[in-house]
Amino acid sequence: MRRITGKAKDETLIELQNASDSQVTDGPAVLTAFKINLHSDESSGNGLKEAPLPGHTETDKLHSNKDTVFFRDGVRRIDFVLSYVDDKDGEKKQERRREFEANLEKAGLELETEDKSDSKDQKTYFLKIHAPWDVLATYADVLKIKVPFKESDIPHGQDVPLEWLSHPFRLPDHVMHPQPDYFTYPFDKTKTDFFLISDKDTFFPPSTRNRIVFYILARCPYYKEGRKDRGKTGIKRLLSNGTYTAAFPLHDVRHIQSERYNLYEHWARFLCFYKEQPLNLIRKYYGEKIGIYFAWLGFYTEMLFFAAVMGLICFTYGVLSYDDNISSQEICHPKIGGRIVMCPLCDKKCPFWKLNSTCIGVINSLFSLTIFPVTLFLEFWKRRQARLEYEWDLVDFEEEQQQLQIRPEFEIRCTNRRLNKITKEMEPYLPVTSKCARFCLSAATVIFWISLIVACIIGVIAYRLAVYAAFASIIKDPMRKIQLVGRFITPQLATSVTASCINFVIIMILNFFYERVAIWITDLEIPKTHLEYENRLTMKMFLFQFVNYYSSCFYVAFFKGKFVGYPGDYSYMFGNWSNLRNEECDPGGCLIELTTQLVIVMTGKQLCGNIQEALLSKLQRDNTFVHLFHVIKYPEASKNCRFLCMVQFGFITLFVASFPLAPLLALFNNILEIRVDAWKFTTQFKRPMASKARNIGAWQEILNAVAILSVVTNAFIMAFTSDMIPRMVYLYAYSKESSMRGYVNNSLSIYDISQIPERNMPEDNWFDNATSTCRYRDYRYPPGHQREYTHTMQFWHILAAKMAFIIIMEHVVFVVKFFVAWMIPDVPSDVKARIKRERYLIQEYLHNYEVEQLKLQLSASFITEPQSEMTLTPDKHEVLSECL
Repeated sequence: MRRITGKAKDETLIELQNASDSQVTDGPAVLTAFKINLHSDESSGNGLKEAPLPGHTETDKLHSNKDTVFFRDGVRRIDFVLSYVDDKDGEKKQERRREFEANLEKAGLELETEDKSDSKDQKTYFLKIHAPWDVLATYADVLKIKVPFKESDIPHGQDVPLEWLSHPFRLPDHVMHPQPDYFTYPFDKTKTDFFLISDKDTFFPPSTRNRIVFYILARCPYYKEGRKDRGKTGIKRLLSNGTYTAAFPLHDVRHIQSERYNLYEHWARFLCFYKEQPLNLIRKYYGEKIGIYFAWLGFYTEMLFFAAVMGLICFTYGVLSYDDNISSQEICHPKIGGRIVMCPLCDKKCPFWKLNSTCIGVINSLFSLTIFPVTLFLEFWKRRQARLEYEWDLVDFEEEQQQLQIRPEFEIRCTNRRLNKITKEMEPYLPVTSKCARFCLSAATVIFWISLIVACIIGVIAYRLAVYAAFASIIKDPMRKIQLVGRFITPQLATSVTASCINFVIIMILNFFYERVAIWITDLEIPKTHLEYENRLTMKMFLFQFVNYYSSCFYVAFFKGKFVGYPGDYSYMFGNWSNLRNEECDPGGCLIELTTQLVIVMTGKQLCGNIQEALLSKLQRDNTFVHLFHVIKYPEASKNCRFLCMVQFGFITLFVASFPLAPLLALFNNILEIRVDAWKFTTQFKRPMASKARNIGAWQEILNAVAILSVVTNAFIMAFTSDMIPRMVYLYAYSKESSMRGYVNNSLSIYDISQIPERNMPEDNWFDNATSTCRYRDYRYPPGHQREYTHTMQFWHILAAKMAFIIIMEHVVFVVKFFVAWMIPDVPSDVKARIKRERYLIQEYLHNYEVEQLKLQLSASFITEPQSEMTLTPDKHEVLSECL
């Protein structure tokens, strides 16, 4: 059934006479995709054909069979769309829809229904909604939406030296700054002439119109007149009970000069990867919440460029200086490392081995020199965020009422009611007993799934121990059996690579479940408001992802090789009864294995995401702009969890000391991620509901926590995982030549082969017993010493140096962090000046406006006064004016 409400046909005809002017003004900026046929003669709900309205001839020629943002009259703009399916057993739903739509009309909205025959599935009805000026003005006043009242007289920016260098990275001015800067003030319906209103049809941008309409939809009741049921209110309740299937704003069409087209041409195309993002246009089209996300992602990518350059320089220096490293030369030298026989690394299957078989493993020990300047990044982001807050009118913004509105799920599942002391109305609440029970169940679920991660990590460790023995039995003597590749494919490397791949597969499987578990337990807790729901879901998702992605790296960095024991008294994973001996590190430390773990997990995660995006792109290759009503719905859960890309931020901050190329990999991924996300937003997803947000929310605190933790983790990696501290202690305390010569021999202890227990001896003893001792990585007294196999004083000196390094480094970094935070103000000085200037002008202009209004009122009253009174007081108006 089709209907047009809110305007009579005569009024429609009058409007159509001026339709061309309205469309010229509205068209380039706010076209949206809604396919209708203005020649339609399809049957209406009552079986009668609807004759075309008079005056539609010219409009039909322009818009027939095309996408448009307007009602069938070609004048009124479509601000929102509701869709529903008329089920056979849907009498209750029909009744709800009738009452709801009647109340929407009473609220001032205008409705028009598209018949199901116009839909692709021939089953879905679309209810188009238009908000006239009076409704927009009323609710803009209620929501205190800021609108311009004076063009800004403050220069946008100062000339920057060598600014021409940035021209290739800039977008055209009409894309970056579609409107001049204005001073703004919350809208007041009683003072419309105070604001810069040139055209009422375009005064409120589409995102603001959508937000106002959704505000009305969220509060409109659907109970019958005369009956009041507070529970029967809002579109979200109607969506949850199936009365409507969807509620969404519309995209622009793909016409040239539409906002959506500009976003696609200058933002969503990969060839624009080196260009800046049109943040103002993103904010105008999608709202501040999505705009702030892309602003953060773009700023983070810019900072990654500098970190990537630093990491690449460090990596290149390490590779080029490898041949000059004395320790590396000693390990790889056939007369030094080739003559040192090392003790078996596992029982039975592992043979004695030569030290020079792992010379490539010490390359990475040269790379623990870089730490990503997280503090500078966070401080500069605060400044960037403060600038966006001002430019986007978010300085005095508080959480919207729709964010604090009670969730429909809370109202449905909480049947108990109590009096709200503020509103003096009965509202649902969750009893303390039920809240505690749900919290305990939620906490138990979180602990269970985190324990599952730990169990998986233990399983991977057991795999490493078992498979290492298998690889060792195959690759026993690289110099004798696998001469071509055995020097590079060692048992340690083969085990580390396969275990990391298995761990990555487990991470991706668990990640699939964790997203659903986090949503399930958050729903179980029944948060009261939408803001509370988002914060709880965000914290759970981050907790799951943190443990899932980083636990294996923490094991390699801080636990592997630390509880090994020594020949004759080895430690075992599950006790002495098991054959799984704890893992040892290479002579160069566990840094190479931590790097392997990071490379596989980080690059694997990025490749999986890129492959998924490529497959989606291939599926949609023939349909770049998918029709509005059949595109993918923008996932609400991912809206809350899009910042999970900050898991990458953890990789490049927590473990960057072991892998300086991590920022470079992250840079390449983010460049692609921005354009792929932009492509999905502009072509694949339905247009999300515009919402405000002045910052990145709970993720701001998470970033600060990760930044603090990164100082600790990198300090421990440099102290305990790398061999930097033992080298420094040897160089300054034990070296006779004040050089690193002899360090390798000094760092290896001696053990008598005849004292090795039978369970630790290799089954296939290929070694010809030319020596009676073997070496192992530790600082213990040799056999025959009165304190044989106990730690030497050098061990305690190194341990003390490690602890001192951690304490000094943490304190220095934290002092520098707080000093930098103190030196760099969170709000730029020019932004402070603009804020003060705007507040001053608001007071001045409001005062002048009130004075002028009072003068007009006095003039009007003076004219209407009786002649006798005017004669008696001829100077009344002038006197009052002078006083004002």
